[in-house]
Amino acid sequence: MRDHACGENNTPTTHRPGRRFRLAAGAVSTTTAGLNPSPNQSVPPSSSPASPAAIVHEISGWHRVLLWPLGVLVRLWGMSLRFDTPPDALRNFTKRDEPVAFVVWHNRLFLTPEILRRHRRGRPCYALVSASQDGAWLTALFSIVGRMRTVRGSSSRLGREAANALVETLRDGHDIGITPDGPRGPCYDLKPGGVIVARRTRAPLLLVGGRFESAWRLRSWDRFYLPKPFSRVHMRCELIAADELADRDAALAAIRERMLAINPD
Repeated sequence: MRDHACGENNTPTTHRPGRRFRLAAGAVSTTTAGLNPSPNQSVPPSSSPASPAAIVHEISGWHRVLLWPLGVLVRLWGMSLRFDTPPDALRNFTKRDEPVAFVVWHNRLFLTPEILRRHRRGRPCYALVSASQDGAWLTALFSIVGRMRTVRGSSSRLGREAANALVETLRDGHDIGITPDGPRGPCYDLKPGGVIVARRTRAPLLLVGGRFESAWRLRSWDRFYLPKPFSRVHMRCELIAADELADRDAALAAIRERMLAINPD
């Protein structure tokens, strides 16, 4: 089945460095808007004229200094959590023989930097972040928290190029992160972007799960989880091999079922 938003195919992609997407070191992303368009968002077809090059906003100087205390707080907060990780999940979290695509529900993103700190040292994870000013603040904040990096670009308008940017990142040997229900939901609605990218690169998926013993929940569209400091989190991680993605629709249904099972509310 052909995906009109991301243009699934098996041919090599062509990337034009500095045109619309670029890698940013030391930062984290929480959105994949181009891969996961919202219900009311339209994605231009491939035949549409190319849009103007997006301006990639950056945060530096005293603005960055203002974020430093918050970034340190988030880092220490994550370090205080007590992860309960069974052996099979630990084996998947520490898989290093090939690039992988992490799949995390949007409301559990707080766990991501700490997962990478504990289990993926030396292997940064890339995710897509908007080229906008909001994306710049997000990138700067999580550059202080560390462990994840970003692919910056105008993802909301360029679904095909958003997919290509992540495909190229995997082919370069780096891990990527996908929030399949981001950036605006609906909550737990698994959109196909992550599966399309994994199919094009033959990369395995790592499904991330977390059950919180004590946490606050925000009044956001996804009821975002903030685990209380020093609380216990029961972690899960399941491996979906590339061969299991051959039937895209069946794979999407199976992945959503497993994601719901390992992420109970």
